[in-house]
Amino acid sequence: MSYPFPDPLVIDAEVFAELPAALRRPGVSSYWADRNRRGATVDSFVEGPSFDRQGNLWFVDIPFGRVFRADPQGNVVQVAEYEGQPNGLKIHADGRIFIADFQNGIMTLDPTTGEVSHALRDCDTEGFKGCNDLHFGRDGALYFTDQGQTGLQDPTGRVYRWQPETGQLTCLIDKVPSPNGLVLDLAEHVLFLAVTRANAVWRLPLSPSGRVNKAGLFLQFSGGRAGPDGLALTAQNGVVVCQTGMGLVWVHDALGRPVAVIRSPRGLGTTNCAFGGPDLRTLFITESDSGTILRAELPSDADLSGHPTFALS
Repeated sequence: MSYPFPDPLVIDAEVFAELPAALRRPGVSSYWADRNRRGATVDSFVEGPSFDRQGNLWFVDIPFGRVFRADPQGNVVQVAEYEGQPNGLKIHADGRIFIADFQNGIMTLDPTTGEVSHALRDCDTEGFKGCNDLHFGRDGALYFTDQGQTGLQDPTGRVYRWQPETGQLTCLIDKVPSPNGLVLDLAEHVLFLAVTRANAVWRLPLSPSGRVNKAGLFLQFSGGRAGPDGLALTAQNGVVVCQTGMGLVWVHDALGRPVAVIRSPRGLGTTNCAFGGPDLRTLFITESDSGTILRAELPSDADLSGHPTFALS
């Protein structure tokens, strides 16, 4: 079968960092594993990568309520542990760290003391279904997904926009079968949304008033044990999609054409990603099944023969 675009470049990721044995908890039960792994224990489940201005990579451990930091050499330390299920993590321009917690809502973490505090517990006293991931706009607005146990059987997942400084909270859409990772385009006119249980990425145009209009399907995947999870954006407005359950991360151009695919050398749990490194061309990926942070160097436009639309800088 021929396609109207070249086959994507295949890139093999390498291991950047691993959760050290001292920080793993083999054989220890957790509420998260009891409910999500049918009682089988896990020693960790890492997610939510995000870089600070010093080049450190922060990420979370869902079942044990922990937050870690890896330095540029890949050395991992634990910064915090609390009663919760941290799933997504993003760092505000002012250095504050925000966490999307499935159990508690939106939390903040003091990076110096490791203290975790409640920031947003509910929407007008109605509890969230289970917050999953988050993304900051340039104006400081926090976009986050409220996934819970939604799916094709219950397409009532929600996406919110919250202004932390004013407290204004707006539900942008409330009919999503498992909203997960999200990222704004460069102009911040479109919000891309991973819809895990539909195995898809949706495109949510934002009107000048801030409402979502004409929500549509941007990418459709197939196969795997889960679906699209974390998202990122290239410098040329392309969308990066972590296809968890397949061990793949797809890089698309601005039109949604696949230009590269990154393969995990470890497990299939490629859950989330973040750009980092000196030139922001390196993609760092959480491989949750093995408690590993992967790294993949994305080539420049000149190195991608046959992919003239692909460039990161």
